[in-house]
Amino acid sequence: MRIDSLEVIPYALPFTEPYVTARGRLERRDLALVRVRAGGLEGLGEVTPLALRGGATLAEAVRDVERCAVVGAELGSSPPAGICAPARLAIDLAHLDLLAKSDGVQLCELLDAAPSSVECNATLVAGPPADVARTARAWHARGFRTFKLKVGMEGDVEQVLAVRAALPDDVRIRVDANATWSVDDAVARLEAMAPLELAEQPVASLSEMRALRARTDVPLVADESVVTVADAQAAASACDAATVKLAKVGSVRTVFEIARELPVYLSSALDGPVGIAAAAHVAQALPAERAHGLATSLLFADTIASRECTVAGGHLNVTGGPGLGVEIDEAALRRNRIATI
Repeated sequence: MRIDSLEVIPYALPFTEPYVTARGRLERRDLALVRVRAGGLEGLGEVTPLALRGGATLAEAVRDVERCAVVGAELGSSPPAGICAPARLAIDLAHLDLLAKSDGVQLCELLDAAPSSVECNATLVAGPPADVARTARAWHARGFRTFKLKVGMEGDVEQVLAVRAALPDDVRIRVDANATWSVDDAVARLEAMAPLELAEQPVASLSEMRALRARTDVPLVADESVVTVADAQAAASACDAATVKLAKVGSVRTVFEIARELPVYLSSALDGPVGIAAAAHVAQALPAERAHGLATSLLFADTIASRECTVAGGHLNVTGGPGLGVEIDEAALRRNRIATI
């Protein structure tokens, strides 16, 4: 299947309130829609930069897409050396969307999975404890039973305790420190926050994760420290699971390769509608052991899609269309379009 045309459209989605983590504060999420046309069909991809994690900027990732998706080239061929993971993923998704559409099936069916809903956690933005607790109650009223809090900053213990006090005893609370704690800090803070379902990347390295695992009963999950299959093999002795972001690992195939090494669940990199749809389809082909972190569309005040995954009752639901099932709202795309340098 050869590429007939390629279009990359940068855009930004505003948050309903600032997104605050130990790594920074965002007022909007900068992304890029990728449209690949081949064989009379259009495949959608999405560039989700990981600049807050030290990765390529949006402009750099867009240039990488244009390097590896040349008009006339065979779609699905190996990308040139040095292409960043978000760019590789964008082309991979467009290719898979095209393949599924050409077969007239949903992407999950192409991955040998039956369409079903995906349980998700609520993602709570850091802030004053009373505000975070109020937000948690609102997510609980929507049907969420698992709650993820961003920690690793001043007042994080108080935020966790406030959320626990605001919710029924049977909910699950997980925390994400984005690799900001030392081992000693992690031991003390996890103890103060307990009981917890799990802690995502509480410390930076796998050696620190092993040291922490010997000193806490809280299940530990790798995030930043697992990008490749080799990372997953090394992490299997240091943690209980890994959370995988599609944009971080660069391809759908890599998700399943990592899942063969240790249990995984998916989490959003604050993706737009194309990235969330892709993750929703992939999640259906994984064992349903933990809630996935894929309900982040609820954090945005706008979208570029006229048809996309919906969130109801704490679950993410794919649409019934072929491929990813996403349709673009052209007026909304124009409204949210931005320029890159």
